[in-house]
Amino acid sequence: MLGFPRTLGPVLCAALGLAPFVGAPAQAQNISRYTSPAMTCAEVQGVIAREGAAILRYPGRTGVTLYDRYVVSDRLCFSGEYAKSSTVPTRDMGKCPVQHCEKRPDPADCDSFLEEGCFGMR
Repeated sequence: MLGFPRTLGPVLCAALGLAPFVGAPAQAQNISRYTSPAMTCAEVQGVIAREGAAILRYPGRTGVTLYDRYVVSDRLCFSGEYAKSSTVPTRDMGKCPVQHCEKRPDPADCDSFLEEGCFGMR
C-alpha cells in the first residue's frame, strides 16, 4: 500500500502549523455583520439560524456602537464557553432574544446545578 502511514497525519498537521485549528470552532471563517436596529427580530434570528453565527451591532445607551458575535448554539463557542441567552434591539422589538458565547462560570461560583452555564447546563 502506498501513501503516508496513519500516524503521520498529525505530524504533518503540526509541521504545517495546522495543529491549533484542529477541534476549534469555525470562528475564523468569514462572518456576516449586521445592524440589528435596521432588521426585525425574525430577520435577526433567521440570519443567526441560517449562518450559525453573525456579528450584530447596535447603539448602546450612551450612543457608543456596541457589537458582539451571536450564535445559534454552544457548538459554535470555544471550549469552556456556552451560548448564553441575551437580547439585542431590533426594529420591531426592544429586546429580541439571541445567544452569545460566554465563559462558563467556575463550579465554585454556581449556587444551583440548574444555573445557566453551570455544570454543563445551558
